[in-house]
Amino acid sequence: MGQKCDACGKTPVIGNRVRQRGKYKYLGGNGRQTTGVSKRVFRPNLQKIRVQVGGSVQTQRVCTQCIRSGKVTKAVARKPFSLPST
Repeated sequence: MGQKCDACGKTPVIGNRVRQRGKYKYLGGNGRQTTGVSKRVFRPNLQKIRVQVGGSVQTQRVCTQCIRSGKVTKAVARKPFSLPST
């Protein structure tokens, strides 16, 4: 199973890990010097949650940004408490 968000399709992105030494100029140094660059992977923060899709409930792997922005609606575990009608 690949690392892919089921809601927005976000996948891992490749970037650089930059290794530096030295002191910043504003702190009295010569500036930061890059001593090495290597590849790294930025992975999406995927969570396995139960999602309401149409009229059914499915378990999906969704990134946290989709959960927080409201792109997916979480399934209600049970009906909320209600007072008995008289």
